[in-house]
Amino acid sequence: MVALKAIGIGAGDEVIVTPYTFIASASSILQANAVPIFVDIDPDTYNIDPAKIEAAITDKTKAIMAVHIAGLPADMDAIMDIAKRYNLRVIEDCAQAHGAEWRGRKVGSFGDAGAFSFQASKNLTAGEGGIVVTNDEEVSNNAWSIHNVGRVKDGAWYHHPVMGSNYRMTEFQAAILLNQLKKLPAETARRNENALYLTEKLEKIDGIRPLKRDNRVTVHAYHLYIFRYDEEIVGVPKAKFIEALAAEGIPCASGYEPLYRSGMFAVDPKSCPIGCPYYGREINYSQIHLPVVERACDKEAVWLFQSMFIGDKSDMDDIATAIEKVVSFADELR
Repeated sequence: MVALKAIGIGAGDEVIVTPYTFIASASSILQANAVPIFVDIDPDTYNIDPAKIEAAITDKTKAIMAVHIAGLPADMDAIMDIAKRYNLRVIEDCAQAHGAEWRGRKVGSFGDAGAFSFQASKNLTAGEGGIVVTNDEEVSNNAWSIHNVGRVKDGAWYHHPVMGSNYRMTEFQAAILLNQLKKLPAETARRNENALYLTEKLEKIDGIRPLKRDNRVTVHAYHLYIFRYDEEIVGVPKAKFIEALAAEGIPCASGYEPLYRSGMFAVDPKSCPIGCPYYGREINYSQIHLPVVERACDKEAVWLFQSMFIGDKSDMDDIATAIEKVVSFADELR
């Protein structure tokens, strides 16, 4: 929300975003009094599908939020090209993508601003909190004021010309993060090595398809390792497969639901900010149906977690063996 307000997003603006992400990606848009416009995902990466973005652009569109889901960089070539042609701002949601790179360039450095999370599950954590990064001095100053109860740099302590709040991180948290930052490159390299090794093994199992890693992705953060489960090939629902895999001692999860199905979006389309007079339109999220994200959430996606990938190859062997076992004995799950 700090990043959105810092780049000037406000009432009546539309922000294009993926529905396959944590709720904060979309709720932050609402908190900025703007309107989330959901665009379907790429079936091979689960990131926002750039081919679907242009059709969603209107005269109200002000920004694209590029979420690097699971730590896999979104297609920043295509997204930045679209943003340039339509004069749109770009915010990178890097909450899961610490250390990730697209064409050798760190995520968070492409758009007008990038936002990273330090929540407890993240690859780089201080328990809670986050950071906004930017190469734009005006955006930086705006974010500084918004996060520091509306003060301005070099201003008086009780001078608050900007509407802000207390989003300040503590020095204790910063000390924890600085120490962890020293280990992040080695841990990221280990996650990449293990994930690529596991992918080689899972590609040999019928009914299991790891997500595609674009050749332009030079570093994947692997906050999550997501593979696609094919119910038709294996013959049992995803929920039963996940239950059986967990019983084999492999931590796993089904993951997100499409955000537009969330109860938060079951709102009166005439209420603000969706029905705000500044917007001048109505949007009913209950009428949205995006087939790729719905298939991913309902039938395909299985998550493994980043902490599982800082072990060694024997751990990857255990994961692959368990998945193969569950698939092989699927008849017993029916």
